[in-house]
Amino acid sequence: MTAIRPCSIVEPSSAAVGIVVDSPHSGMVWPDDFTPAASREAILTTWDAFVDELWGDAPAAGATLLAAHFPRAYVDVNRAADDIDPELLTEPWPVPLSPTDFTRRGMGLIRRNALPDVPMYDRKLEPAEVAQRIITYYRPYRDALKGRLDALHERFGVVWHINCHSMKSRGNAMNVDNGAARPDFVVSDRHATTAAAAHTAWVAEWFRKRGHWVTVNEPYQGGDLVRSFGAPVLGRHSIQVEINRALYMDEAAFARGARFGDVRALCGEFVRALSEYAGGQRGSGSAR
Repeated sequence: MTAIRPCSIVEPSSAAVGIVVDSPHSGMVWPDDFTPAASREAILTTWDAFVDELWGDAPAAGATLLAAHFPRAYVDVNRAADDIDPELLTEPWPVPLSPTDFTRRGMGLIRRNALPDVPMYDRKLEPAEVAQRIITYYRPYRDALKGRLDALHERFGVVWHINCHSMKSRGNAMNVDNGAARPDFVVSDRHATTAAAAHTAWVAEWFRKRGHWVTVNEPYQGGDLVRSFGAPVLGRHSIQVEINRALYMDEAAFARGARFGDVRALCGEFVRALSEYAGGQRGSGSAR
């Protein structure tokens, strides 16, 4: 089997700041052993299309940019490694599993469904093949993210992690907000446990001041990446940012929309503003 490179890392192209931007769901290069029963069109709905490109100006603002190459439909790096549906497996997992509500809704580490009532597979998976996905793709991505966050935290004493996603313009039956129209941006910190509440509020307000509808922790509270890497009392602030796909793409065609450039410019402007804000927080001694 030929493995693909798990992720790419773009280092800062200007003076480095303590910010890491990561896009864990923007990959759509299929490993050789990914043989789903669901159609490619159904699987594309799981893709955070072009999110790595939207944040592509982050390195010019001094941030580090990390992006996955593999699809979340293959293995979801934003889930805990034990968030597995045992019904997907041909035999028991070798250690106890801890399925969450994500798994119960078909969106665990290994997806059960691509869309509501659209199974991802027409077979059960061998535990060994799931383990291989974790070893080859999941762990390297997580290790790369941890390495950058640790290095910047050691250098600056505080680090900001912006975990970037896109969302359908309306929830579906696999979501907690089935049928609801979604805001332009959702900013999440798992209810102030992965970032200082004041910092999360600043992020939300920054987007609001630019005319956008923004919610905090609703309908998304934040996934396992911010949970794993956010520790505000230690000066590690992890904030999830979801962008409504209708802002920047044609959802039906899976293509960039007329406002793509505007949204990309907005994301770059945000990283520059965050760098200034974070620097001011360090200077005031309140970064933690």
